[in-house]
Amino acid sequence: MGTEEWSAAGVDIWQPHAANGAPHKRKPASNLSELTPIDRQTVRERVYRELRGSLASGLFEAGETLRIHSVANSLATSIMPVREALARLVSEQALEVLPSRSVRVPLITVERLKDISSARALIEGEATAHAVANMGSDTIETLKALTQRYDEAVRDGERPNSRTVASLNQRFHRTIYEAAGSKVLLPIIESLWLQSGPFIRASAELFVERDGLSATHHHWAIIAAIEAGDADAARKALRADITRAFGLLSAAFTEKGGAQ
Repeated sequence: MGTEEWSAAGVDIWQPHAANGAPHKRKPASNLSELTPIDRQTVRERVYRELRGSLASGLFEAGETLRIHSVANSLATSIMPVREALARLVSEQALEVLPSRSVRVPLITVERLKDISSARALIEGEATAHAVANMGSDTIETLKALTQRYDEAVRDGERPNSRTVASLNQRFHRTIYEAAGSKVLLPIIESLWLQSGPFIRASAELFVERDGLSATHHHWAIIAAIEAGDADAARKALRADITRAFGLLSAAFTEKGGAQ
């Protein structure tokens, strides 16, 4: 290497040879200060995000009790980050505290169904209208692919996998809302989704064509409106999609009577 030598890994750095021919070893500069410390905060956030995502996607049933020790064992972590995550989710109305001090996924009631349905239709309808002008052909193709996969998941009258259907539905909607480019609307929508978790699961399991429409009827209508550049029609189709799902669930729920 001529008159200079360097380590291949960059660990030992050698200065040019001295007059006597022996290289001088220089202590390498440390980059350790650039590393992000791994502390308890990281664990707490990971536990919170895992539980939050699972609730929003409808993994847990309405009324399901979440016990701290069981959750900690499932996540292979200690009790403290689970306790803190559950407390945060209670404050976000995704969970509720029982008299026994354990927590559970809120029960489904007609009043809560109507409240969340109207809030989601209002907020998500506006996000969809804002997104129309920002939609490119690639994003529209993504929406079509997700809707086709949704159709396949519920084809032939077979009982669909509720988690698969819920995931495809959520990805469809998120693709639209992210295109809206609003830093204000998206967090509000995510909060509403978090509270909608048990409804998402129940409606995915219940979904039947009671009104003669396919499960993805309104999704295709949304796509058509976006392709036409019609923000008003996209808003109406989105609101129809949400109110239909909640309406079917509310009707079935009323037939049974009481809370679930």
